[in-house]
Amino acid sequence: MSKVIAFAGKGGVGKTTVASLVIRHLSVNAKIPILAVDADPNSNLGETLGLDVPTTVGDIRENFMRDPQGVPSGMDKTIYLETLVEQALIEKPEFDLLVMGRQEGQGCYCMVNNILHNFTEKLTANYKYMVVDNEAGMEHLSRRTSGQVDILYLVTDYSLRGLRALGRIHEMLDGLKLKVEEMGIIVTRAPDELSDVFLAEVDEIGVPIVATIPNDPALLDFDMEKRSLLELPDDSPAVLAIDYLLTESCPA
Repeated sequence: MSKVIAFAGKGGVGKTTVASLVIRHLSVNAKIPILAVDADPNSNLGETLGLDVPTTVGDIRENFMRDPQGVPSGMDKTIYLETLVEQALIEKPEFDLLVMGRQEGQGCYCMVNNILHNFTEKLTANYKYMVVDNEAGMEHLSRRTSGQVDILYLVTDYSLRGLRALGRIHEMLDGLKLKVEEMGIIVTRAPDELSDVFLAEVDEIGVPIVATIPNDPALLDFDMEKRSLLELPDDSPAVLAIDYLLTESCPA
């Protein structure tokens, strides 16, 4: 069974960047194999990892729904869809990437979603870690992880608006069929000292801050140069912050 590490937070706070840094840490430290899952409809994880994403699970689902009878003659629908998902899996030496892509359109997707969910569940059994970059809302996280998350990182930048979004996400957890073993807040673009007002809001949420990531000019440089964050130097402040966090959370 994979150890599931998931991320949630509102858009624009650096959630995907943090997910990429976690994948970098696991890869560099040979904590492999890893399945990276981009479950955010605004799919950017592939870009931060320096990968082109030709096909998503959402594309497969929509194409199938447009032509349910397009299954090759003599081939079972389940096997057909599973084959397409296998082809959509981007394989690298240290990790594989599966991009979920667009959400469901109009119509009943129950059958195809059940097939895709069951196959994804079987797929995860082959990996030591599953890293899930989730959408801002949490509705789909339980389906992506079979209801079990070992570590959930709530990511915010250094703003009260981002922090309050985490508070709402935290409140959603009670209504989801989701078991979370560990939870912590990661603050991006953090100053050397967090203000009392910010810390008071954290106390109200009731989830501890487990890491702060300072402004790291390399992150902007790599973005502008369209370079993979996997190539960040070991002494990058962002890399060091995540390395320190995961040395405790993922020791082996």
